[in-house]
Amino acid sequence: MTANSKLRLLYIRDILSEYSDEEHPLNSTDIISLLESEYGISCERKTVYDCIEALSDYGYDIIKAGTKKGFFMASREFELPEIRVLIDAVQSADFISAKKSKALMKKFGNYASKYQYSKIEKQVYIENRNKRNNESLFYTINELHDAIISKKQVDIIYRKRKISDDIKPHYEEKKLRINPYCLIWSDDHYYLVGNHEKYDNLIHLRIDRIKSVEQTDLRARHFSEVSPYTVSFDAADYSNKHLSMFSGDIKPVELICKNEIIEEILDEFGERTKIFPYDSKSFTARLNLAVTPGLVSKIMQYGDSITVRTPNELKNMIINKSKSILEIYDSEKR
Repeated sequence: MTANSKLRLLYIRDILSEYSDEEHPLNSTDIISLLESEYGISCERKTVYDCIEALSDYGYDIIKAGTKKGFFMASREFELPEIRVLIDAVQSADFISAKKSKALMKKFGNYASKYQYSKIEKQVYIENRNKRNNESLFYTINELHDAIISKKQVDIIYRKRKISDDIKPHYEEKKLRINPYCLIWSDDHYYLVGNHEKYDNLIHLRIDRIKSVEQTDLRARHFSEVSPYTVSFDAADYSNKHLSMFSGDIKPVELICKNEIIEEILDEFGERTKIFPYDSKSFTARLNLAVTPGLVSKIMQYGDSITVRTPNELKNMIINKSKSILEIYDSEKR
């Protein structure tokens, strides 16, 4: 028995996984032909049947489509809608480069038949998307993840674009020592949430702007010393309260909203938002949020459908922002 023939069972599994589905069953002749062309293995019809029976006994969902039609892999580790959701997430995430997006989608395709994947692939558009060109992103994520698990500080080089006369992009870089606590995907960006060693608060940094990361031997400061979290770091709570990931103090916020935007408010701020009737046309929304420019932008996009009741600080930020916008357009009229 050759080494290849010993692997016949696995090769038949791979053939059924890649080349068969409900619309494309394979009969024994098809499988024998693919074994020969793909793997250089000769096989008898009875051996094919024995292998399929063994795979079914092991737990693979292989269905017989009919005496002449053949067999197909009926279910897989990921169903087709699940693969579609994963692919849509990858192609819409601008922090994943175009090259890496294509590689990931090809891996997802391995969990479907080639016929199923070809239908999805036709609807995938990568080239015209606004993708970052950061091929080291996944290395950075891995290093940060290890540091969080190990509870170690990290030294990072963080960079931001700066204005210059040159048409080429220019950056300013800073070296930071960070106590890392969690990774968050918010508003189509990936962030590291942590604490700068010189301060007593939380910050978040765009991972695609991290040029390099190096784990130190120093123990990270516990997040309970710089945040309201004690037992575990609540990443979902942090993300919900820091809209558009602007940093700021968390304060009670009360909004008066028109009834017709209740679904938008719950989508924007989360199902945990406390909703109370205000009058026949409006409701009150109460929640705890970071009072930041990001929150101002979120509220202003709804125009006169939202009125800030408290705090006064947020009211004044919106008033000042509105005045500055009005002044710009007034100056253009002169």
